[in-house]
Amino acid sequence: MSGGAFDPVARVFVPEAAGTTVRLRGWLSKSRSSGGILFLLLRDRTGSVQVTGKRDVLGDAAFDAATHVQVEGVVAVEGTVHSDPRAPGQREVRAGAITVLHAGEPFPIMADQTEEFRLDKRHLVIRSADHVATFRVKAEVLRALREFLDQEEVLETTPPILSGNAAEGGAEAFQIDYFGRPGYLSQTAQLYLEALLVPNERVYALTPSFRAEKSRTPRHLTEYQHLEVELAWCDLAELLAFEERMVEYVCHAVGRRRPHELTQLGRPPEELLAITAPFPRLRYADAIDRLSAQGFPVQWGSDLATAEERALTLESHTPIFITHFPRELKAFYMLRSEDDPRTVEAADLLAPEGYGEMVGGSCRETDLGRLTERLKETGAPLEEYEWYLDLRRHGSVPHAGFGLGVERILRWMLRREHIRETTPFPRTPSRHTP
Repeated sequence: MSGGAFDPVARVFVPEAAGTTVRLRGWLSKSRSSGGILFLLLRDRTGSVQVTGKRDVLGDAAFDAATHVQVEGVVAVEGTVHSDPRAPGQREVRAGAITVLHAGEPFPIMADQTEEFRLDKRHLVIRSADHVATFRVKAEVLRALREFLDQEEVLETTPPILSGNAAEGGAEAFQIDYFGRPGYLSQTAQLYLEALLVPNERVYALTPSFRAEKSRTPRHLTEYQHLEVELAWCDLAELLAFEERMVEYVCHAVGRRRPHELTQLGRPPEELLAITAPFPRLRYADAIDRLSAQGFPVQWGSDLATAEERALTLESHTPIFITHFPRELKAFYMLRSEDDPRTVEAADLLAPEGYGEMVGGSCRETDLGRLTERLKETGAPLEEYEWYLDLRRHGSVPHAGFGLGVERILRWMLRREHIRETTPFPRTPSRHTP
């Protein structure tokens, strides 16, 4: 095959391509031969196209070589575009030349294999059409989040992943040996964002977070992408308004830009385009009453587990805020409510259709005495948080923030049964390879 530029597969499907010559290269998804005709389904990053080749056109050597290419083998094709109602997309390329670039070995991924085997071969499984679509939607979610935050004049920052203290408690932190001293993989960037807030007022970070929870549920990962935002001069009402504007923006951006992928994965884009702020607010106390009336064994102080969150949102088509949780259920840094000292100014945003929490946020305690008291109640060594307490000693202002689990919002958007399908290489209590 002569030299020159290659065309994207998508070029085959533009109206004016019929009758033109194209040069393609990519991976083989399927192949079969019938007598002297070879049928290949060739894919690249832009799509898939049927390629046909005749023995008397290609020659015996090239034809035979092409018939031995395995699924996921790599070929280059030069041929003419033809309209054919029987072909996928009603177009095919009739090859004048096929060059085998890598014939490959028999591909080990097939239907009806065990989930454990497919996780062992995750590096190959992620080539599937559904995974390709999933991660393109995920990239769109990340792009839309950054777009929204840029429009809101929130500064992206780069807090550390390694830390000398376990921000939300040592039991759920991965401890490492940091040159003979204890260190931790970050559970949250929040404390560092609060430090960066003072000179910048509005900051965010998009980083991996790590949780050493032995939770084997469809919505837990031990490593996930964590968007965290801190906003100065912000109360709870303003925080919730910010969160719902953000979720609406992301849903609409994904619905407009990735309709093909959404449809392929079972989420009509119109459903995301219909997500509109404001979202309903439900106080924790009212949620407990509602759940109790449905027969759940809950009372004031009960945490809302997966089953309870599912019951509150299963019939909903829009996210729901649960607000004003008991202070004992939440982290030490959350602001105590003035109208009810039993609660904190906090809210979880639950996804519709029973998919559970996807955003958690609160106003932050600014009173040094109260913050120190709460730290003592948790049993945390105060000396490890002296730098954080300094933030309350020098120019502290009212502020609030939240964390969003990217994989959790994606799981809801794409109606994935398990959260591991929202990340290329899932990390769970039972798996950290490949």
